[in-house]
Amino acid sequence: MNNLDYIYAVSRIRVKEQSLLTDSDISAMIPMKTEDEVLDYLQSKGWGTDAENSASAVLAAEERRTLEAMEDLGLDEETMNILSYPKLFHNLKTGIQEVTTAESPGRAYYDLPGFGKAEVRNILERNAFDELPEALRTVAPSALEIMLKTRDGQMCDTIVDKACLEAMSAAAKHSKNRLLQQYLELTVALTDIRIAVRASRMGKSEDYLKRALADTALLDVNGLILSASEAVGKLEEAKDADQENPLYRYLERAGFSAAVEALKVSPAAFERWCDNELIDLIRPMRTVNESVGPVLAYYLARENEIKTVRIILTAKANDFPDEVIEERVRKMYV
Repeated sequence: MNNLDYIYAVSRIRVKEQSLLTDSDISAMIPMKTEDEVLDYLQSKGWGTDAENSASAVLAAEERRTLEAMEDLGLDEETMNILSYPKLFHNLKTGIQEVTTAESPGRAYYDLPGFGKAEVRNILERNAFDELPEALRTVAPSALEIMLKTRDGQMCDTIVDKACLEAMSAAAKHSKNRLLQQYLELTVALTDIRIAVRASRMGKSEDYLKRALADTALLDVNGLILSASEAVGKLEEAKDADQENPLYRYLERAGFSAAVEALKVSPAAFERWCDNELIDLIRPMRTVNESVGPVLAYYLARENEIKTVRIILTAKANDFPDEVIEERVRKMYV
């Protein structure tokens, strides 16, 4: 895209931003009594279609609408492929577990063009790895083999998840788009921290952490592995400000002291903080008018609001109290 294309695309993005959900919209949905009430509110905001108004249908419609908007605005194919990595690798994990166990892994496929449930299963059942998206071709055979030999779904997921992080980290190194580079680097770093925190809580070994964490420009991964291993069983104790904790000390030295403060509140508060960090990264794009940045930021903002709405709908369907939802909802872009 040239400068005129960017200006045209950004002018259209500014119009689309007006229909994004705001923090006030999220606050309005939290006290609603039922899932149907939330869905009615979303439909009043233009979400979903006239054909079906179930939660899954509304969310799927919005994901398709986001992809169509990016294609219409001319976001390049390479960037779109990189942004789709988490969903591509998720579908690969789900497909491997289905074709090797003949059981549903308990999670849904993303409805990706050319790589939904039917396509994934067809490729894996024929071992046609060369038909996979390029980023998946190296990890798919090894993950499938491990699943066939061990039936260890967690190990399979760990291998595929690390491959996804490595693909994102590699894309960050080669990207000429500064915002995309920053977003990918921060995503990998935050995911590494999330894995380290969970592993420490669950008593996972240092070997597990080495298999699970990916190198990133923002963290000394070896230091993170060591500190998380030393912190096994100590995270809850360290909620007390007087308690020392190796993982907390490492995160503070690495510039993630805000993560420590969120961890001391609750696991949900920490997860929310991670996602809000990504929103804070892209928010400056609201005042940029001559680059692909605002288009990319709009896509990420849409992904964030769909994720937040999914949290609210799931909570309402399961009768979670409002205070639990409040702790989990994410900050909006506008």
